Amino acid sequence: MLPVALLVIAFVARTSARFTPDWKSLDARPLPTWYDEAKLGIFIHWGVFSVPGFGSEWFWWRWQGQQPPDQSCVNYMSKNYPPGFSYPEFAPQFHAQFFDPEEWADIFKASGAKYVVLTAKHHEGFTNWGSPNSWNWNSVDTGPHRDLVGDLGEAVRSRSLHYGLYNSLYEWFHPLYLNDKKNGFKTQEFVMHKLLPEIYNMVVRYRPEVIWSDGDWEAPDTYWNSTELLAWLYNDSPVKDTVVTNDRWGAGCACKHGGYYNCEDKYTPGKLPKHKWEKCTSVDTLSWGYRRNMKMKELMDLPTIIKDLVQTVTLGGNYLLNVGPTPDGMIPAVFEERLRSVGAWLEINGEAIYASKPWRVQTENSTVPIWYTSKGTTVYAFITTKPPKPAVQLLEPKTSPSTKVTLLGDATSLPWSPVHPDAGLNVLLPELPYTPAQVWTLKLEFVQ
Repeated sequence: MLPVALLVIAFVARTSARFTPDWKSLDARPLPTWYDEAKLGIFIHWGVFSVPGFGSEWFWWRWQGQQPPDQSCVNYMSKNYPPGFSYPEFAPQFHAQFFDPEEWADIFKASGAKYVVLTAKHHEGFTNWGSPNSWNWNSVDTGPHRDLVGDLGEAVRSRSLHYGLYNSLYEWFHPLYLNDKKNGFKTQEFVMHKLLPEIYNMVVRYRPEVIWSDGDWEAPDTYWNSTELLAWLYNDSPVKDTVVTNDRWGAGCACKHGGYYNCEDKYTPGKLPKHKWEKCTSVDTLSWGYRRNMKMKELMDLPTIIKDLVQTVTLGGNYLLNVGPTPDGMIPAVFEERLRSVGAWLEINGEAIYASKPWRVQTENSTVPIWYTSKGTTVYAFITTKPPKPAVQLLEPKTSPSTKVTLLGDATSLPWSPVHPDAGLNVLLPELPYTPAQVWTLKLEFVQ
């Protein structure tokens, strides 16, 4: 019985081990498995910045923060608003009167996404929930007079999707932050009296399974108390076992510390990274938030999105695709069309995406560009360009006479011949079915 007792003691010790507030300990925390299996998430940038709907979600900063100001923003205000109009006056116009969280959640479910990340607070400091630390600058006290974070969370979770929240550490014009900045970040008035109490309240109230941190780059992680916050999150918070975090926890942390790595917006590594990562990108290539004047040519089309998703997953990443709703609470129809079309492609090809792993080779280009994922002994080959002939050559797979090849969406075995005695295939393709995504997937089953 002694070996069994020792095993029990070791298991209890391992499961009860606590993370200490230092990067060596925090970086060693295993990522909850749901995140890597999910592969696709939806990002939502929504806030007061959606009201002017001009330039991007950085409108306030570019109008009144940066020096010199962005002249296009200055001109926009002078032509459309009275003299002396202030940015906070946009908040009452953030009505969200058509916001239907059930409808949004239906769209996200139809997209094939497995998690949703909403901006709880962007750099402007406005919270999409009734934060007790953001008096009169939140969605309950003004504008929608509604708990947007809570309402969407309920709808998303009722569809078995994971729910996460984006939170900006810094706030452009908060007086406590500006004072700490003036002091060279040697004081922490903003952190202690605004940031940390607010994050604690947000986590306890909404239990997000993703904390998508941002706005960290002006100060070191020691100013933000990032390691102490993460230690609490991983040890004692109500989401300690399921929460995942990114890498934006202070200047120099990106691609180095935290949970999964974002590295930078729209990051794509040149080769398979050793650490789990996520690519965040936006359907609107010029903005994360809603723009009144966006044009079709400025949006990602479906083939671009699907190829981007495929290449991200084959390199071990997750894909977080952003849409910017209108201030009245509508997801623009063109964004909805993109999301539903992604879901339609995943209905057929999702087997090769969800819970897949990078293969020993990620890509080859013998006949046309091919990208690979795998599950156990099964390999999936994504054809990202329609071949000029009804055949495709795959040089990397090692074959045997029992190797079976099918096209996802059709169980019919496809004829193939070896390129070499034990490696490579020439696959005879059927007439490829029409797909707006212009990406098809071969399934290669290797019987042991």
